[in-house]
Amino acid sequence: MSNIKKISDLDVAGKRVLVRVDFNVPLDKSGAISDDSRINAALPTIRHLVSHNAKVILASHLGRPKGKFNPAFSLKPVAENLAKKLGQPVIFLDDCIGCEAENAVSHLTDGSVLLLENVRFHAGEEKNDNEMSKSLANLADIFINDAFGTAHRAHASTVGVAKFTKEKAAGFLIEKELDFLGEKTSNPIRPFTVILGGAKVSDKIKVIDSLLDKADTILIGGGMAYTFKLAMGYKIGKSLCEVDKIEVAKQAIQKAKDKGVKFLLPEDNLIVDSLDFPAGKIGESKIAEGDFPDDWEGVDIGPKTIAAYKKEIQTAKTILWNGPMGIFEISDCSKGTFAIAEAVANSDAISIIGGGDSVKAINMSGYSDKVSFMSTGGGASLEYLEGKELPGVSALKD
Repeated sequence: MSNIKKISDLDVAGKRVLVRVDFNVPLDKSGAISDDSRINAALPTIRHLVSHNAKVILASHLGRPKGKFNPAFSLKPVAENLAKKLGQPVIFLDDCIGCEAENAVSHLTDGSVLLLENVRFHAGEEKNDNEMSKSLANLADIFINDAFGTAHRAHASTVGVAKFTKEKAAGFLIEKELDFLGEKTSNPIRPFTVILGGAKVSDKIKVIDSLLDKADTILIGGGMAYTFKLAMGYKIGKSLCEVDKIEVAKQAIQKAKDKGVKFLLPEDNLIVDSLDFPAGKIGESKIAEGDFPDDWEGVDIGPKTIAAYKKEIQTAKTILWNGPMGIFEISDCSKGTFAIAEAVANSDAISIIGGGDSVKAINMSGYSDKVSFMSTGGGASLEYLEGKELPGVSALKD
């Protein structure tokens, strides 16, 4: 953050401030917002700008409308939700660029808030088109990016617009994301324990490689654990695995040994003889240690593993958790994930939840208010933990 301005560094009074937020919220079948946590995450930045008399212009995407107007992906429900949270009107525009947008912005008063329509209704957004970038920049004196969830995308509203705006800065959310996912994992208070789950080794292998240089302990769960178990010579039945990643898994285990990093795999697992994920049903289940029977598959970590992982979590001073321990969406397979959520929440450590399904799981577990930080980025948080430069962050550099 040393060469990126913070929102608190700017004099915004009376100025037009374009803020790229992440309002890509889930909608139910009736078109109502089913989870407004991303709107809540943007509130500190918006409230700061309003209280400092800026003319606030908000830009976001929603869903994948493929460069065309589609009312199913309109941000209008977001404007209504945001107005209630702010306790003031939010002007909603049915486009994000052009004469109508420029005219509306010119009539804004200090402290007012305007939400532009979905930037992805224009094909130029995802192409990072210069003309669209200039059109967005024409609306503002200052550009602020506070959309960490899209910071790994080089789009017109995240990267292009920054080239054509005189002043630019990071919002409070991005500032917080970079601190927790960056500084607090690069220079952690030790012991530093990393909990990694999720379906595939291929999704996390670069993160594992990067974190093996920083962590004291890594705890592996979820579907990715079965590829590691296969690499160690165990039979895993018909469990999810990536046979082409066995060598990669072996290399990670060897690197952990070479670095003196504790690398723990499940001692036992909950296994089932049938699984119907869409219906949320499993067949017969049992706890297995060692090899799995041929026609059974792993769906969660077992009680011995839960106890061993909780013991490691209790001694940690910094915890990073990315990925569930099992198929937590099915209640019969959720015990491991929710036990880890409880242990992380009740620890005295700095606890960082790395986006995606982990945030969903900790929200479902009821412990979300007891962790230090929950990342709003799925792919962005993974890429940042890998050590990659995020285009939406790099574009803010002086």
